[in-house]
Amino acid sequence: MKNLRLILPIFFVPIFILYSCNGVNEAQEENNISPKEWSLVIHGGAGVITRDLMTPELDSAYRAVLDEAINTGGNILAEGGSALDAVESTIHIMENSPLFNAGKGAVFTNEGSNEMDAAIMNGANLNAGSVAGLKSIKNPISAARAVMEKSMHVMLSGEGAAQFAVEQGLEQVEPSYFFTERRYKQLTDAINREKNGTVGCCALDKHGNLAAGTSTGGMTNKRYNRIGDAPVIGAGTYANNATCAVSATGHGEYFIRWTVAHDISALMEYKNMDLVEAADMVINNKLVKAGGTGGVVAVDRYGNIAMPFNTEGMFRAFIDSDGNTAVRIYRDE
Repeated sequence: MKNLRLILPIFFVPIFILYSCNGVNEAQEENNISPKEWSLVIHGGAGVITRDLMTPELDSAYRAVLDEAINTGGNILAEGGSALDAVESTIHIMENSPLFNAGKGAVFTNEGSNEMDAAIMNGANLNAGSVAGLKSIKNPISAARAVMEKSMHVMLSGEGAAQFAVEQGLEQVEPSYFFTERRYKQLTDAINREKNGTVGCCALDKHGNLAAGTSTGGMTNKRYNRIGDAPVIGAGTYANNATCAVSATGHGEYFIRWTVAHDISALMEYKNMDLVEAADMVINNKLVKAGGTGGVVAVDRYGNIAMPFNTEGMFRAFIDSDGNTAVRIYRDE
């Protein structure tokens, strides 16, 4: 009996461990047993966004554009279109609106001009394209896609990026197109208070492919041709069919230094975290400890979405093939 007591603990521990591991795997499979045919999620910037700073009219205007954006991309995905097409077309809606800090609504630099950055990434093959410092291309996200698909490069900037975009037939506009009184007032008010913001979209299509795109006017009052995280692959934009697609918004320097978008994917790949857990870990733990503010939107290969942020609000919305849809602005939504 004495020998039996010594043997039993050794005999049963491996069985317990095996049972526990199988339980975790079964739970993970159960959570993703019915993956969505397609999903799409967007953001329109994060920061000090509270009800007391928003009039009812402005609240409604933001929600209307967010709703239009997700339905534009959702219709493409529902009809079997690609995640890349959905991301690009969705971001066009936000770039063409003066409400968001991208395209038409891009903020002003310290010199009183507009400099726009954008990136897009294909999760199927990890191909990516980005542009920085554009001043006359109407839709920077399309310039980023052209770099990805029609050049041997990943990132182009300044006059070279503009020249390439023109050669690809993308629409040019006069710099005055980007002037809005609201953004110009922000410049004059930004001597001691710089603002940032971005728009982004992540999508899963019916073919199982993921894509992410991000477009921004950068920080109000920025100097020295500063470039943020949006066009930096792995920082503000990342997509990988094996894990997830991510688009970020916030204080870009922190997102670059902590490679936020890729870090979420890496936690899923190497730590076996699910999307929500990984995104929350990076945004509300790692980034907070570092002193960085902002958020991300993300979608995984099963169509699950995550929208964590560590600020007072983030413009965000989602839609999927199961009929789930929502438009949100404030933290308590």
